[in-house]
Amino acid sequence: MKWSKIWSLRRWGYVFRRVPRLLRSSRVPITDKLLLVVPALLYWVLPDVLPFVPIDDMAVTMLLMNWFVERAERKEQAGAKSMLK
Repeated sequence: MKWSKIWSLRRWGYVFRRVPRLLRSSRVPITDKLLLVVPALLYWVLPDVLPFVPIDDMAVTMLLMNWFVERAERKEQAGAKSMLK
């Protein structure tokens, strides 16, 4: 992904809208869903360098969300194409 997309507010709006839908989708494997949820929860729960300052926690979670949306949409599109054949 290009860095210009990471800084785009339009991209983040899209990511925030897609994450709940992809988490509920039956076409996205549970392992991919866990690859988002488990690291994010662990990062929020485990002690960090700056306690009581969750900015780094939010940044990591947002980067994980961005990665998850790209990965899940690729798999979702591949699954839809295979269903058409």
